[in-house]
Order: sequence, then C-alpha cells, then structure tokens
Amino acid sequence: MAAETPYKDLTDEKVYLLHDIDESRTYSYAHYLNWLFEERVELIKGKIFKMSPVPSRFHQEVFGTIFMALGNFLKNKPCKVYGAPFDVRFPKESKADKDVFTVLQPDICVVCDLTKLDARGCIGAPDLVVEVLSPGNNKKELLHKYKIYQEFGVKEYWVVSQSDQTILILYP
Repeated sequence: MAAETPYKDLTDEKVYLLHDIDESRTYSYAHYLNWLFEERVELIKGKIFKMSPVPSRFHQEVFGTIFMALGNFLKNKPCKVYGAPFDVRFPKESKADKDVFTVLQPDICVVCDLTKLDARGCIGAPDLVVEVLSPGNNKKELLHKYKIYQEFGVKEYWVVSQSDQTILILYP
C-alpha cells in the first residue's frame, strides 16, 4: 500500500495568489520559495502567518533609528545587520529547503556567525532579533516568535512597542 500524500506537492509550481494556497496545510521553505504573491507571509512550524500590511510611517521611523544605530555600532566589527524583508530560516536537522518549516522575517536581525548567511538570507538563529510591533501583531510577536527564538537559540530578542515607546529585551 502506497503512502498517502497529505497535499499536492507544490514545490515545483509557482503560486501567484495567496488564496490559491490551503492555509490549513503544512508547508516548507521549498514551497515558500515559489510563492510569488504580493502579501508577505512567514512560516511557523509549516503554518502560514500573514504579516501586517505595509508598515506605518512611525514604524519605519522607529525601525530606521534602531537599524542605523546598530549599523553604526557594528561598523568594522564582524557582525552584520539586516532589515526586513530578510528571510531567517530555522532548520531542525536538515538545512534542505524541503525540510525547513519555519521562516521568519524579523524587522531587524544581527548575525555574527557569517557562515549562517547565504544568498537567500540566514539559516540558523541570528544573535539579535528586533521586532517593532505593529497594531494587531503583539500576540504573534510575543508568543509564537518568542518560542521559535527560544527553541533555536537566539541570544537576544528586542520587542519594540510604538504605542508604549518601550523596548522589552528578552534573553531566550
């Protein structure tokens, strides 16, 4: 008896519309690479999470201030700073695209182990992740992403609240 395929393998098919994807299914980075729709999404344990629409002007000002400060601090140091959109893949065992089920796009990340960088982003935990909260994403940022960062060994996680004008610094 042949093993049952849980869903049509779309790793070789381009997908142009988000609504053409069954969001109840589990997907890998191999699928994600073929998604050519405008909406930005992240994968958390194979499940699709829609990202907030275009960030507000204030979000971008906060982002820019932190990004520039980190960039200036890291100048002439071995670490690199990256801003979204920038894929950070979290492999469990294999780094093969078909075996990676968590792909996040933190607002800002700092990577000091440059061997984790490739042409498509970062594979493995960055040393620092900064998320600037947007209205409506607080629960996702604090719950889902914190667990991922903790599980995969992110050393420092900053959650920046625009509304409170605070930074919560966590050491997962």
